[in-house]
Amino acid sequence: MALSGPQKTVAQTVGVVVLMGGLAWAAVPFYDWFCRVTGFGGTTGVAAAAPEDILDRKVTVRFDASKAKGMAWEFKPVEREMEVRIGETGLAFYEAYNPTDRPIAGQASYNVAPYSAGGYFQKIACFCFEEQVLQPGERVQMPVTFFVDPEMVEDLEAKYVHTITLSYTFYEIDLPEGYAALETQAEKNTN
Repeated sequence: MALSGPQKTVAQTVGVVVLMGGLAWAAVPFYDWFCRVTGFGGTTGVAAAAPEDILDRKVTVRFDASKAKGMAWEFKPVEREMEVRIGETGLAFYEAYNPTDRPIAGQASYNVAPYSAGGYFQKIACFCFEEQVLQPGERVQMPVTFFVDPEMVEDLEAKYVHTITLSYTFYEIDLPEGYAALETQAEKNTN
């Protein structure tokens, strides 16, 4: 059955809207994947282990912490900066404190500056890989294990980088199901 002029136009318009909706839906995961693979936008990489190759050249790694609007935690790096050799495993800690009278769940987003170093800053383990839940008055130190990939010295832009800043921003998220149920039960018990 052939479509008439107005029906064909409506069908084409609906097709374009569906296509654009699909592309918009896929854009966020694709962009996230692209940033992780290329280091674009200061996105760091994830590695299973540090390389065996450790260079004599050193780089200073600075640690930065911030909170999204409305996040009640206190959040800061334990050490503001450290010097590591390229390829060497580094271990740094961030401290979080929940000064409220309720449990709060948080998730950290991160990036690296300058952007040219993003793809060479590799995390082996990080608190940012999982959501964190802090009980009222709880204070924790959260580790991040990392290295700077020796391939950085071969990159035309990144080879001149001497200081890298690792930044985290914590934002509040919904409590996991188990915690939400416990909190609801505790409220019922106090009433």
